[in-house]
Formats: sequence, C-alpha cells, structure tokens
Amino acid sequence: MPMMKVVQVPFAGGEFEWVDRPIPMPRAGEVLIKVQACGVCRGDVVAKQGTFPGLSYPRVPGHEVVGTIAALGEATSPWTAGQRVGVGWHGGHCLHCDPCRHGEFGACETALTTGLSIDGGYAEYMIGRTEALLRVPEDLDAAKAAPLLCAGNTTFGALRSCGAQAGELVAIHGLGGLGHLGLQYAHRMGFRTAVLSHSQHKASLARELGADAFIDTSVGDPAAELQKLGGAKAIIGTAPDAKTIASLVGGLARHGRLIMIAFTGDVLHIPASTLLFGERSVTGAVGGDNVEAAIAFSQFAHIEPMIETFPLERAADAYDAMLTSRVRFRAVLTMDQ
Repeated sequence: MPMMKVVQVPFAGGEFEWVDRPIPMPRAGEVLIKVQACGVCRGDVVAKQGTFPGLSYPRVPGHEVVGTIAALGEATSPWTAGQRVGVGWHGGHCLHCDPCRHGEFGACETALTTGLSIDGGYAEYMIGRTEALLRVPEDLDAAKAAPLLCAGNTTFGALRSCGAQAGELVAIHGLGGLGHLGLQYAHRMGFRTAVLSHSQHKASLARELGADAFIDTSVGDPAAELQKLGGAKAIIGTAPDAKTIASLVGGLARHGRLIMIAFTGDVLHIPASTLLFGERSVTGAVGGDNVEAAIAFSQFAHIEPMIETFPLERAADAYDAMLTSRVRFRAVLTMDQ
C-alpha cells in the first residue's frame, strides 16, 4: 500500500509526531490532493491543544493548503486530475440545512473544518471535499499562495465589508501575520491607512507597505491620535490584545466599526457610552465569503504575504516560530525541500 509522511497530533496537548500513513483514496465527492505547501496559522493551536469540542485524535493540522489533484472520487465534476487547487479553513458543507440553503456555507449545521474535524495539510497528501475546493492560479507560487487562503481571506473579507469608502481612514491594529496583509489590502483598496502597533521598530515597514500614519500604542492615547486624523471609519483588530483593542473604540468616527479578526478569549471592557454617543459598533469576522476573490485581488494588486518556509519534517519548528512571533510574518510548510 502506498505510504505518505504526515505530521500529526496524537492527542490533545501532545507533541507533533512525524509518521507514515497509507495514502487515502478519495470517495464520492472527494479528491486526493498532493500537497505543495501548507501555511502554519494560529488556528492550528486549536488542533494542537484540543480546545474545540468534539475533536478526535490523532489529527493532522493545517488549513492553508495548496496542491494539485492526484486522484478523483466519484461525482467530482468539473474538477480534473492535475488541477491546481486549495483548501482553507472551511472543509465542507451539507448543502441541505437552512444556512446552506441561504448560501451561508460557513454556518452549515454540520460544517467540516480543515485540520480539526478532518485531516489537513501537514502531510504529503490529503483528502479534500469537492464543495470546499478553491481554484488557485498555476502561476502563483504555492508557498506564497497558501497564507492567502486564511490570513489573506480573513483580512480581505473584513475590509471589503467594513463600510468604509475610498479615501476614508481605516486603521490596522497589529502588523504581524494578519496585519501586514490587511495593511496592503487597505492601501490598494484606496483607504487612508493608519497602523496601530506597540512595536515602534515596525514603523518603517508600515510606511513601505502603504501606511499613511503609524501610531505607537505603547505611549499616549491611540484613540485620541486616531481622532486627530479625523476618526477611523473602521479598525481591523489583527492582534489578540483585548485591553488595547478595547481602548481603541473611542478612536472610531461616527458610525465607525471595530472588526475583530484575531482570536482572544479575554473579555473586551468597553463603556456603553463609547458606543452610544458615536453610534459605533464592535463585531467579529472569521473570513470572507469568497476566498477566490481574495486570491484574485491579491494577484491583481501585487499583494504578497511575507513568509518563511520550512520543510514538512520541521513542522514543530514552524509552529513554535509562529506561536512566539519569531517568524516574519507567515510560516509555510513546503513539500519540495
């Protein structure tokens, strides 16, 4: 039986294991993907630590997957062998429940999540559901395309729905794995941009990537600084710092929105008056509704993630670098090193 190498989590909280597994065969509505690259995302912590209810182990993490179709199950039209595809966080849906019938596939009552409820891309091969497959252009570098399937899609989707118009101020909180992409998207979309960060040494990079202003959140009042710029129509929260995020709401313009896209389990303490008097709002987003649109815009606008690549067998090193913010700015596993 043909075998493949995978990196798996044996149990919740366990260390990564480098093991051999039989290459799975696709069933009806599935394809076998030969993985070219897989991004390492903070969402992988859920698989590693078992912080999501109902997880089963061993589990292969990874939900920023780019590869080619190696084999087809039944009923897979219009996909073809050798076609370039991707799989993101959303791993499949039923097409029958009420959310699916309204086109809200991410809210499917039995939705599959790549790398959590099904095995992901820390592997030489993986199974993908046809309804969750994404078209990835052949001329995109696999390692640079992979982060667009989650980090790119999330920031692009949040900005596209933030309510700001071209020329209005949009602030990006954090200049890391999500923020450096969000800043590029905001700049290319025609927004006036400000970066909020406690890392003053990132100011020059922020300018290079299109920031019109840089605000150091470790000194002074960042909300007041945003108001000096006219107030932000939207603030995109890409850094998991609840205390700082809560302090930024006062920097929103009237009818402005703070959109959280970084996960934090901490409580946001926001005075109701801050929301009431400016008719401001705080919301969250876990991804855009069209990953292929994020990929297409990235290609059109020449937006690329800043990445560091690791061979598959060094998945543990890539994960640790991501977790401790030592990678600049996205770690990606590649299968050809």
